[in-house]
Amino acid sequence: MRVLLVNMPWSPIDVPSLALGILKRAVDEKTDGQAEVLHANLEYVDWLARQGEFALGDYEYYSLDSYFLGCGDWVFSSALYDDPRWREAEFTELLGTHLDEDRLRQAIELHRQAPRFVQEIAEAIVAAAPDVVGFTSTFQQNIAALAAAKYVKRLAPRIVTVLGGANCDGAQGEAMHRNFPFVDHVIRGEGEVAFPQLLNALTSGQDLAKVPSLCWRDGSGPRANPISATPLPPAAILRPDYRGYFERLAASHARTWTEPKLVVEGARGCWWGEKHHCTFCGLNGSSMRFRSKHPDDFFTEIVELAREHQVLDMFVVDNILDMGYLTTVLPRLIETGYDLRLHIEIKANMRQAQLRTLADAGLIYVQPGIESLNNRVLDLMDKGVSGCQNVRMLRDGSAAGLSVAWNYLHGFPGEQDRDYDAVIGQLPALEHLDPPGDLSARIAIERFSPYFNRPELGFSELRPALPYRVVYDLPEDELLDLAYIFDVPPRGIGEETVARLNEALAGWQQNHAASRLTHTDLGEQIVLVSRRRAFDWTVLELSDPLELAAFRLLDQPHAPAALARKIAARPGCAEVDLATVQALLDRWSAQGLVFTDNGQYVQVAPPAVNQELLRLGYRRARQEAEDRPAAPREQVPA
Repeated sequence: MRVLLVNMPWSPIDVPSLALGILKRAVDEKTDGQAEVLHANLEYVDWLARQGEFALGDYEYYSLDSYFLGCGDWVFSSALYDDPRWREAEFTELLGTHLDEDRLRQAIELHRQAPRFVQEIAEAIVAAAPDVVGFTSTFQQNIAALAAAKYVKRLAPRIVTVLGGANCDGAQGEAMHRNFPFVDHVIRGEGEVAFPQLLNALTSGQDLAKVPSLCWRDGSGPRANPISATPLPPAAILRPDYRGYFERLAASHARTWTEPKLVVEGARGCWWGEKHHCTFCGLNGSSMRFRSKHPDDFFTEIVELAREHQVLDMFVVDNILDMGYLTTVLPRLIETGYDLRLHIEIKANMRQAQLRTLADAGLIYVQPGIESLNNRVLDLMDKGVSGCQNVRMLRDGSAAGLSVAWNYLHGFPGEQDRDYDAVIGQLPALEHLDPPGDLSARIAIERFSPYFNRPELGFSELRPALPYRVVYDLPEDELLDLAYIFDVPPRGIGEETVARLNEALAGWQQNHAASRLTHTDLGEQIVLVSRRRAFDWTVLELSDPLELAAFRLLDQPHAPAALARKIAARPGCAEVDLATVQALLDRWSAQGLVFTDNGQYVQVAPPAVNQELLRLGYRRARQEAEDRPAAPREQVPA
């Protein structure tokens, strides 16, 4: 049996498909067939390059940036419905206002051209003479995959078409299979067991009703087998086979746009979500149970993939880091001496030593799921961290040399404007730390999230998001099963507070590159160096025992009472009381040295390198200050 696995646009072009890499190995090892991968996303880049000007930023817009507008899916809806002007007027009216004129013009032109590309890719698929063609569908691949399956079936009805991926989980997969008869089979959930079983059943004529998670048809119409109740054990999660991708990228116009990266997988599910499912999160679909590969297996996979493909940049797709890897996999990666550069998702309450281990092992791009800096809003999310812990993460990530990626979200039922007031006022003090990647966004309601599954949490009026209604020609009840994102009446803060929050976040983003705040602990003295637009001091010296003790203790979040109690136990600080400590905290808040939320405080100055003090002429300035009447400490010039 010949199997062709197809990665349609708008899959990212700088990485191979993990799903298809795993399925290729599963087919080759668990069936009598042989699988090849068609990188149709790269074929599309080359096809567009022949049509005219098209850049990496354009591809990324349709692949990633416009996900919540559905622009990538809409581009290929013209092919799915055999109409180059399919719902062009509706798209322009309902979604076009979110695009500038050039982008709208481009989207319409791509939309009109899409049927020609899909026809050509379908002809290439048929020319390869596969028995089975499998399409993966994640994010904005769905319409392109459906259109290609339709054209393949039209050209060669004998070819069996199969669809799988994140867009096919649960009820979505059933709706896909039910509404698009040119898709013979849909696999829901994890596919590395079900897909080989399907192929073996097709070869031997076995009963398809025994293939777990499969949607199929018999004489009575569409059938849907139950999704496997037992998630795949970690030992059964195969290492991907990426052969062919790097050669195809090297021959593509896309090679001039980007450097290739690898995708690796150490775990599935979420150990935090098993106990406290974040209310807005729909990741993991129907299988939340956390499973991770044996440390030896994951280490070997990373190293062997790096050696095989001579690539050191990797995305670790785990929803959350297996904390056990900190003492097993990561030390071994450090010992290899490889200059790895990995992206990983972590929890925001990791400590400094753990973050340094990440950095030393090459996991230098982290996404800690911060989402807010207010404790009350974080409680509404069920995040399990506080606002001060999130700020500490930003500070300690900077100190470890990590690049911290995060988003600011709002729109949670029960949040109030006052939850944001104090945070907004303190954001200028944080401009030296990594800002969020974009302005604050109102949460989207995702399938599989608690907000979707539990209307009592605040969202009971779900409608398929507007892009689905513009893209698909399906009734509302079918869209309800097919959609992943849902529109709801807005909850939480009003637009005036959103505007103030986003103004402060925009200032953070614009001023981050030129902002600095660091500290150097010299034992009997702590020296802070600041260059932030909202504060007029440059060098600040702390030498009083109270100040030294308080600053060091505020490496971790503390309430004033606990801070006063611990300081009073230090030598030379026995007379310290709560009022004195609170006065100090108030002064440091005004100077932008601490962040406060929910009655706790944490200092926000990462440790400095000596070069920063020397560059600012600290020693010379100190000598000059000693030679003239003393100025207030916070006014010592640089």
